[in-house]
Amino acid sequence: MEPTTAPTKPQFSPAAQAEIKRLLTHYPEDRSKSALLPILHIAQAEFGGWVSPEVQDLVAETLGIKPIEVYEVSSFYTQYNLKPVGKHVLEICRTGPCMLRGSDELTAHLERITGAKVGGTSPDGTFTLKEVECLAACGFAPIVQVREKYYEQLDTPEAVDAMLSELKSLVHRPILPWEETGLPNSLKNY
Repeated sequence: MEPTTAPTKPQFSPAAQAEIKRLLTHYPEDRSKSALLPILHIAQAEFGGWVSPEVQDLVAETLGIKPIEVYEVSSFYTQYNLKPVGKHVLEICRTGPCMLRGSDELTAHLERITGAKVGGTSPDGTFTLKEVECLAACGFAPIVQVREKYYEQLDTPEAVDAMLSELKSLVHRPILPWEETGLPNSLKNY
């Protein structure tokens, strides 16, 4: 019988640790929990676009809080992915104005063309489809957010196809501010 080794515990890269340390200076020492949201964003970027329970435990340890306090926040906000996702997460607005302008048709078209269902990832791992609440761009509906970018007026198949072509052409996701010295090892092939 071969000996089994325990999986390695996730650790933040030195660049992410430095960014976390910088963020914590913005809050009183006894209020470090206030940095939870931005640190979850860093964790999600560091560990493949999602926050596993082990990564959430690391965040809790980093902030000196209980893991349940991290789980409560990460499961409440749709911006945190609790399972593996594709290279590009397409957040489709599903509220009234977008629905009136065709978000249901947009979602159906995205499902057809990517092969992913809402809440799932395309077979090739490129796209994850996710419905979200208002993205505050009602005048440009229907809308999809991918990371920090809004794709607006996606009311024709041509507009949707142009967005997907642009995303497929990206070799890597955008570099994050704390990654000036390069991508963390966990994301080099992301």
